[in-house]
Amino acid sequence: MKVESTKGVSRIPNILTLVRVACIPPVLIFLYFSGPISSLLAGIFLGLAFVTDILDGFFARRYESVTTFGKFLDPLADKILVTVTMIMLIPLGRIPVWMVIVIVARELAITGLRGAAVKEGIVIAARSLGKYKTILQSIALVGLCIHYTYFGINFHKLGMVILWPALILTLWSGWDYFQQFSRRVFSASGPDERLP
Repeated sequence: MKVESTKGVSRIPNILTLVRVACIPPVLIFLYFSGPISSLLAGIFLGLAFVTDILDGFFARRYESVTTFGKFLDPLADKILVTVTMIMLIPLGRIPVWMVIVIVARELAITGLRGAAVKEGIVIAARSLGKYKTILQSIALVGLCIHYTYFGINFHKLGMVILWPALILTLWSGWDYFQQFSRRVFSASGPDERLP
């Protein structure tokens, strides 16, 4: 019974990742209609997707249930969710194009560096900068999706106010990752070995 229970728990992160993937179509559909109610629903589904990201990370760490499937799909789902949401917000006039270009370019660059790091056998631990960036970016995008004023809160303005520090952390964490990668590569190569 204990083994079966553990196996069941180990599947939770992957299930949550699949739920996050399933949230992507509703977000896009509701943003397409872009009215007050559909925008609110888009924000709710996007918020739900981000909550599943937090939960699957918690369960994966708590029960050490990291799988190959999860390692592949989890970051991919995050990038697709954030990228397509930002792209959908551009024609609605809710986010500047240049901000989307900067954020997406950073994600592509870091993905390339991660691939190179894996190839070189280099492990680069996640830093707090990246985590703070993700939190601020998530809150900002939910606000930009909701867009309209509810409970006296202008969610578009709130989203833009939070997006600026998220953008700064996006660039800062990207530079930090690049520096870590460079240091590891040079330290791994070491001085040239010469034959006596």
